[in-house]
Amino acid sequence: MNGGLDVVLSNSRGPQTLADLVEELGPRARAATPAEAGSAAGDWVIVTVPFKAFDSVPREPLAGKTVKNTSNYSPRRDGRVEALENGSTTSSERLQQYLGESAYVVKAFNNIHHAHLAVLHRPAGAEVRGLLAKA
Repeated sequence: MNGGLDVVLSNSRGPQTLADLVEELGPRARAATPAEAGSAAGDWVIVTVPFKAFDSVPREPLAGKTVKNTSNYSPRRDGRVEALENGSTTSSERLQQYLGESAYVVKAFNNIHHAHLAVLHRPAGAEVRGLLAKA
């Protein structure tokens, strides 16, 4: 289910809470703390946190990595952020500022429902097919 990739998962509740998901993903998946996951990951890291929690992402382990930001700003959940409301910045720009120049933040997957990634795949040559860029 993990597409043949080694996957290191983390969350704010601790690695033990990810046991079922790790088992579902198979032998190439494991759970870790956020800091461990960031440093153990390969060349890129996917960050999926509510916008209001981006400053809980550990900075040091992400130095030199591509950080794929899947988070979306929601004023109802995150509180109103004037700079996002008036368009003077974006959530990814704010994450980039927080992480500093040593990480490279790109927006990714924010328009794809997570459940669709597992069930709407189609083989090469299929008439209707979605596209996800591979890093």
